[in-house]
Amino acid sequence: MYYIVQTTKSFEQAATDLEAAVKRNGFGVLHIHDLGNTLRSKGIDFKENCKVFEVCNPAQAAKVLAADMKLNMALPCRISVYTENNETKIGLIKPVPMLASLSQDKTLQQTAKEVEDKVIKMVDEAK
Repeated sequence: MYYIVQTTKSFEQAATDLEAAVKRNGFGVLHIHDLGNTLRSKGIDFKENCKVFEVCNPAQAAKVLAADMKLNMALPCRISVYTENNETKIGLIKPVPMLASLSQDKTLQQTAKEVEDKVIKMVDEAK
């Protein structure tokens, strides 16, 4: 269900490299949520770092929405760069099993596989 890799890069370098990999692979970064800073700004003692990248390929998103508009709630794809116990990691929830739990449409499964292959490639490039 998850795809997570560990990297020897710093948190900031991994985040920078992920953003570049997303763009190289034909996706766009819609937004980056800095969860660590957000939690700390609310007075929560949060020691880790976590940036969640919302990424999207418009053509693939359009296929999903054309098949089932309710799946807008599963979009866009999210890839996280985070620290855990002094290690930097990059990970995502795989689109194929996630979409399979939401729809049995075989066309959507192929689209999910195409997206999953690309986002895993992005993570591996950023690693």
